[in-house]
Amino acid sequence: MAEKIVYQRPKSWVEGVHSHYCPGCTHGIIHRMLCETLDELYIQDITTGVAPVGCAALMYGYIDTDFIEAPHGRAPAVATGFKRIRPDRLIFTYQGDGDLASIGMAEIVHAANRSENITVIFVNNAIYGMTGGQMAPTTLLGQKTTTTQSGRDPLRAGYPIRMSELLASLASPCYIERVSAAKPSHLNGLKKAIRKAFKNQMENKGFSFVEVLSTCPTNWGMRPTDACDWLVNNMIPYYPLGVFKDFE
Repeated sequence: MAEKIVYQRPKSWVEGVHSHYCPGCTHGIIHRMLCETLDELYIQDITTGVAPVGCAALMYGYIDTDFIEAPHGRAPAVATGFKRIRPDRLIFTYQGDGDLASIGMAEIVHAANRSENITVIFVNNAIYGMTGGQMAPTTLLGQKTTTTQSGRDPLRAGYPIRMSELLASLASPCYIERVSAAKPSHLNGLKKAIRKAFKNQMENKGFSFVEVLSTCPTNWGMRPTDACDWLVNNMIPYYPLGVFKDFE
């Protein structure tokens, strides 16, 4: 009796390459969900990713599609230009909270407001990961970082920015959803959201935004399992999961 394969490397994951991400980081999980979606929609050969600055800047070493490097925060602008020149290609940006919600805030707001026909994957781990654990626009109140030793104070730093809600206030975006990579039970929703965002682009529906709540055990100073629990208990109450806009 022939063995039935139930789990294997996605075809669009570069063969023989292992993840460099910190133990417990969920970037690798999000990458896999992207790869599985590319395989299932048969779009690997027509997809281009935009990898800007941050922990995921080297994702082009894992996902076997064309990639463009973008300056810090400018991925939506790069994706806009590329998509307008090559409307036959699918393009996605993959951005962290520092890249998208800080230096790139103007880029993402205006791309969404124009409803550019691109897909944005926004990874929110509430901290600057690559540069040493500084406060991000999404850092929670009271959360300790290297630049908020006593915890984020709203009188000094303002309140954490809810990007999905902010962009959903615009009239133009096609689809906005927040999902999580913290628990196995969350992954079906994560993959479904990525798939929908890509299909929206294939059907020329406009701007799609998938926010993924992610962990950063190293900079949070936690064990991987504790980091997942912390996300569920602290991030999800402030950043609730769900669909914020869907033209369907």
